Amino acid sequence: MRIRNITGGALAACFAVSVLTSTAASAAGNGAPSGAHYNLNIIGVSKDKSAEMSGNQGHRIFVPLYGKPKIWLSESPSFEVYDANGTDSNGASFGLPNPDPDADGITEYSVYARALGTPGGSSTTTTCAYDDVLGETYCSTLSMVLVRDAKGGKSSFTNYSRELLYVYQDFDGDGIVDRLPLFGDSAYQFYWDYDNQGLKLAQLRFYEISTDVN
Repeated sequence: MRIRNITGGALAACFAVSVLTSTAASAAGNGAPSGAHYNLNIIGVSKDKSAEMSGNQGHRIFVPLYGKPKIWLSESPSFEVYDANGTDSNGASFGLPNPDPDADGITEYSVYARALGTPGGSSTTTTCAYDDVLGETYCSTLSMVLVRDAKGGKSSFTNYSRELLYVYQDFDGDGIVDRLPLFGDSAYQFYWDYDNQGLKLAQLRFYEISTDVN
């Protein structure tokens, strides 16, 4: 399978990070790197939320325990939850910096994730690009799949930067899979398609280290 990088006219993110390889970062006992990070909890709930959660700034997003909500993504200088309610028809909204402004396959930060909460349940998260002019949606061929062991026990972090920060898709139908980073083309709106099948807690951590997805 051939993969081609593509980029467009996205704004440069005002986010300074240390340029380290993900393999060079010292790992904690739970599989995550050591050091400062932004924590985001995606919480599965059995009842829809009715409270206003726009501009909420918390480090969590609520989604249906069973369902397929959208988490809309927008370019931001820092990580911010704009709308924490993913149980309504509008979906949730999360801001994050451009992960790969040079579109060279080396990220300026990395995303690690793990499944927590009550034993059992899983979720599949796929990064998508939506062209609202043409009405076309392109979802990545790669997805983050989190499974909470039915027996519980220790849950370790895994690097999902490739799955969450890029869309891998044949955008122009020429048989070559293109790799488009989040916010790499201003023609698209980006979102995570979060397919929840009973997972009560997906924990994401964003670290100031780079990952080479080439």
